Amino acid sequence: MGLQNTMRALADPIRREILNLLKDGTMSAGDIANHFDVTAASISRHLSVLKDADLIRDKRDGKFIFYELNASVLEEILLWVSDLKGENGNASK
Repeated sequence: MGLQNTMRALADPIRREILNLLKDGTMSAGDIANHFDVTAASISRHLSVLKDADLIRDKRDGKFIFYELNASVLEEILLWVSDLKGENGNASK
C-alpha cells in the first residue's frame, strides 16, 4: 500500500478534509476546490498527493475530472491501526 505515501498524504489537514468531503460520494475537482480558500492549483496538488497514495481515484467525464474514495486502501489502514491497538487479539495492554 505504500504506507509512507499514505501517512504523508494523511498528514495534511486539507487532504484529510478532501477525504471527508468524498465520503459522501464522487465530486468534481471544481466542487472540491469550492470548499477551500486556497488556489485551484493548490487543490490540484493535494488531489495529486492523495491519488499517488492511492487514497482516491479519478474518472474523466468530458472536460471534468471526478474523484472518489478508494475504500480498499482505507480499509487496509484501519486494519493496520486496529492491529497496532491490539484489537485483533494480538497485543495486550
